[in-house]
Amino acid sequence: MDSEPRSLARPLQWAFAAFATLNAGVFLAGSGATVFREMGVAGYGLAAVLSVLAAMRWDRDGRRLAIRLHLAMAPAQFVFGIAEPVALLGIVASLVVLAQCRPRFPHLSPRARRIWLTAHVGFSVGWLGVALTMTVLAIIGWAADSHPMRHGAYEVLHVIDLAVAVPSMALSITTGLVVSLGTKWGLVKHWWVLAKFAISVSIPLVAGTVESALADELALRTVEPGGQPGATGVALVACLGAFTVALWAATILSVVKPWGRTPWWRRSDVKPASPVKLRA
Repeated sequence: MDSEPRSLARPLQWAFAAFATLNAGVFLAGSGATVFREMGVAGYGLAAVLSVLAAMRWDRDGRRLAIRLHLAMAPAQFVFGIAEPVALLGIVASLVVLAQCRPRFPHLSPRARRIWLTAHVGFSVGWLGVALTMTVLAIIGWAADSHPMRHGAYEVLHVIDLAVAVPSMALSITTGLVVSLGTKWGLVKHWWVLAKFAISVSIPLVAGTVESALADELALRTVEPGGQPGATGVALVACLGAFTVALWAATILSVVKPWGRTPWWRRSDVKPASPVKLRA
């Protein structure tokens, strides 16, 4: 029988099955971003089926299936979010289900840890560089007197947003999860890890719902020579500037490691009555 901290895992799994089914319909009925929309239809359709199978058979194998499903869906929904921002809410849903399942991950070997840590540092630095680049482009677009420079800045920003920013976010967060869960640090044992993870997840949620809409509007508004960024341009600069500051804060947290351990660290070190281990 599941212990109390995991009592919500099965109902949440049913809820995610419903969420995935609805999203598959939303992606199927929408238009634009064809490739990403097709990926969303296929991904959510498969997730709905696997979610139902896991929820119906809620034993160790069912929980293991749910854990693996949400480990895959958490980063995949970054990509789906290019077509429909509602997919970004699924990232939070997947992480909540994972937390309720309380999986136990084997520690990485020293060699694997170095590889994953190197990848995480590289992708995180890349994400920060992308944020800085997009902030500079937003400032150029807002301040430029020349129409070609103004519109060109927003066009380039739009391309970087889709082609570079989204993969950078997904890879940085995914590698960070592997490093935290596969080492002594854990995800909820230390305040700095939890704060850094919260920053990393909040940025794509805001980017998918606010920043992308601002960038799209400005790219269209400045097609004509008389189109001016106005307050929308200022809002985009402020949004991207906030992302850059937040990513610098996450970088500082990684170096300083402040605040000590959370109240949950002892509970996370205690073996549950029916642990769900993931085999390598």
